[in-house]
Amino acid sequence: MSFSPLPATLIEPIVRGALLEDLGRCGDLTSDAVIPHDCTATLVLRSRQAGVVAGLDLVSYAFLLVEPAINIQIWRPDGSDVGAGETIARLSGPARGLLTAERTALNFLCRLSGIATATAAMVEAVRGHKARIVSTRKTTPGLRVLEKYAVRVGGGANHRFGLDDGVLIKDNHIAIAGDIRTAIERARAAAGHMVKVEV
Repeated sequence: MSFSPLPATLIEPIVRGALLEDLGRCGDLTSDAVIPHDCTATLVLRSRQAGVVAGLDLVSYAFLLVEPAINIQIWRPDGSDVGAGETIARLSGPARGLLTAERTALNFLCRLSGIATATAAMVEAVRGHKARIVSTRKTTPGLRVLEKYAVRVGGGANHRFGLDDGVLIKDNHIAIAGDIRTAIERARAAAGHMVKVEV
């Protein structure tokens, strides 16, 4: 599988927003009340089932934004095939920080690994054929960059990232334009020679 990691400039704001959503106005009331400030712990991330790992950069950001003193050891990087029960990562440091960031980190890891795993299964199903597994723009709002990354980690490819990546004439465009010929002629006239027009 060939994929490039996502740049920090894309990851950090998404993770920061997810943490703020979870922390609310007052932070982690439970961990702050129950866990002594100087308590340390170790957290081991293990796969519950076989699959393809994706999203570990987001996991790291989630923990480090909450508590920079957390030490993270990645054992199975993004793109790794794992069996059930395999250790993916080991984290140690202030227990409050580990507990506070845990759910946000796991949500990213589970979501992206699920997409990568499903994609890998589809890629395997078409192996030996001319078909390719390609993602669309049907993504969770605000998470497109992450979900399309997970598709690439699973061995798939991305189609258009956004509406500005090319012209794709669909049934609603044809219906409103009146007919397919009119839609294509208008698209070609407006798009110019450098923009791909698909129907």
